[in-house]
Amino acid sequence: MNVSLMATASTGSTAGAMLLLVVVLVLSIAAIKWFWTLHRPIKGLPPGSMGWPLIGETMEFLEPHSATTRGRFMEKHSKSYGNVFKSCLFGRPTIVSADPELNKFILMNENKLFQCSYPSTISGILGKWSMLVQVGEAHKRMRTIALNFMSTTKLKDFFLEDIETHVLLTLRSWEDGQVLSAQEQAKKFTFNLMAKQIVSFNPGEARTYELLKDYYTFMKGVVSAPLNIPGTAYHRALKSRSKILDTLRRVMEERSQQPMDTYNDLLEAVTKAGTLSTEQVLDLVLNLLFAGHETSSVALTLALKFLADSPNVVQELRAEHESIRAARSSTERLSWEDYKKMSFTHCVINETLRLGNVVRFVHRKALHNVSFKGILIPKGWKVFPVFCAVHLDPMVYKDPLHFDPWRWQKEQEKNVYFTPFGGGSRLCAGAELAKLEMAIFIHHLVLEFDWTLAEPDRALVFPFVEFEKGLPLRITKLHASL
Repeated sequence: MNVSLMATASTGSTAGAMLLLVVVLVLSIAAIKWFWTLHRPIKGLPPGSMGWPLIGETMEFLEPHSATTRGRFMEKHSKSYGNVFKSCLFGRPTIVSADPELNKFILMNENKLFQCSYPSTISGILGKWSMLVQVGEAHKRMRTIALNFMSTTKLKDFFLEDIETHVLLTLRSWEDGQVLSAQEQAKKFTFNLMAKQIVSFNPGEARTYELLKDYYTFMKGVVSAPLNIPGTAYHRALKSRSKILDTLRRVMEERSQQPMDTYNDLLEAVTKAGTLSTEQVLDLVLNLLFAGHETSSVALTLALKFLADSPNVVQELRAEHESIRAARSSTERLSWEDYKKMSFTHCVINETLRLGNVVRFVHRKALHNVSFKGILIPKGWKVFPVFCAVHLDPMVYKDPLHFDPWRWQKEQEKNVYFTPFGGGSRLCAGAELAKLEMAIFIHHLVLEFDWTLAEPDRALVFPFVEFEKGLPLRITKLHASL
């Protein structure tokens, strides 16, 4: 009996040791393969540093920094290695580009030499049908729907009036002498607008408020560590995603039971078209809420900060918008012709996007071995065109850290390297909508208010751009009529 027990114990011990040996062997092979992939000699690779095992230089790359700078990582590496260098980011060998010509080359060769390649955790929270992670024909199909939703015709006939209505709702809630968070006000304005246009939710409704709360929780998880453990931001975001999708499903069910009712929104358009599955519709709606809200709200907040620091720019804006107002009656709403007259306003918007850099870089991977100016980008390697590094490059823009909207009246030749919304076949579908929102908001703002910083604040990259204190502004009414 004792001999049998000893034999069994010996067998179990041997099996455990064998299992441990196999695990160690597998991990060793994986580590060797990873090390060889990153460090094998490849002729033509740019210089650079691969950092620590597995994590590479990811933590340094994501280190919070001022939105109006390139960040310590880009400054240090560009100084040491030049505008194109190798690194290891997000666990993958990566070519990082601060070169304006290479960035343009990458964007213009989507699905030919390069392909969108975001970390798999992004699709886990945005959905597998997200335009951000879709490639090829699937992406083209979703993007076409988004472009039709935000076409010039739709901007003129539907968005313009709705934007002005939401701007006035926001500004009429402001009181003389009030201190408010510009960031919070911009987020509410852009979210309410997109909720109205996408699912016909009106500001002030309980369901709009609940959707906004869930959306904020969802947003915090998009850029968090992908740990699906109770208590983490990622776990809370996944729960909020489920709640948002449940809300959208209920809306779809309610509408299916009332087929005679009509809604002039995106949800009705894609549902009646019948070309997308329910899952695709839900992911599309969620992603347009995300894309339509985030870029616009951050850009608008940045504009308020830059203008608060630039009274001469506000004076020029006010003159332009007083001229536009004087050409119509006091009861008339803004027209598309009025919008097209806002030439200096568009200079302010461009300068805000250049200096503030809402979208700082994008994820791509090389589909083939690519040679550019003698530099090799190996097949399968990630490629990061860093837009902010170009927008803040003194070789591209004179005195790049200075907020100077007038530069856009004389530096048109630099527009080829201006990529605040990406470029090529993946140019942000909502780019023109974001500009329209900003222009209409600025129009009414400068005619009705002055504003100053209630306390110092700055925009940081987390990696999304956010103000540390929400940008507190002190508001002064110019008129009592609004």
